[in-house]
Amino acid sequence: MQIVTANSVSDQGQLIEKMEIFKIQGRDKRGRKILRIIGKFLPARELSAESLKKYLEEKIFPKLGERPFSVVYVHTDVQRSDNFPGISTLRSIYEALPINIKENLEAVYFVHPGLQSKIFLATFGRFLFSGGLYAKLKYVNRLDFLWDHIRRQEIEIPDFVYDHDETLEYRPMMDYGMESDHPRVYGAPAMESPTPYSMRCIS
Repeated sequence: MQIVTANSVSDQGQLIEKMEIFKIQGRDKRGRKILRIIGKFLPARELSAESLKKYLEEKIFPKLGERPFSVVYVHTDVQRSDNFPGISTLRSIYEALPINIKENLEAVYFVHPGLQSKIFLATFGRFLFSGGLYAKLKYVNRLDFLWDHIRRQEIEIPDFVYDHDETLEYRPMMDYGMESDHPRVYGAPAMESPTPYSMRCIS
């Protein structure tokens, strides 16, 4: 996807809208609205913390209302040099969230976490995300495990995410070594029982 340089906050807001980084789509199986975030679409080098906060305040938060919601964050193919906004930016954005948004956010489903992201969150998660957000984080190694919590037909997942999921199915060794101190890892393969066939669940 082509990235267009955006200078002003207004231009950056239009870029965020065009890239469809943030979308409110459907509900999870507990009836909560879903905020879907595609990490690969975030042109971090082109956006400021101010523009991200302004976009969320104006375009996303009002649509969430005053009821509980969940986040599906898709980390597939995220590159630190392109899609990671930086620790200070993440903290700035989180600290600027309205109290009601922090309280109503009940779960963050982190799809296709990599080893580096798990290490980063294990190291900095509690520092970056106070107020219990880290405890709401749930790693999801396969899309099939996401459907245990999210209504599949109500959320759009890009094709490249399915492609990556398929690669992980047939190359399970790619998962090995991705251990974490976080207790909620859905779909992590057991190290002591590797299997040569697909581990896809039927749902």
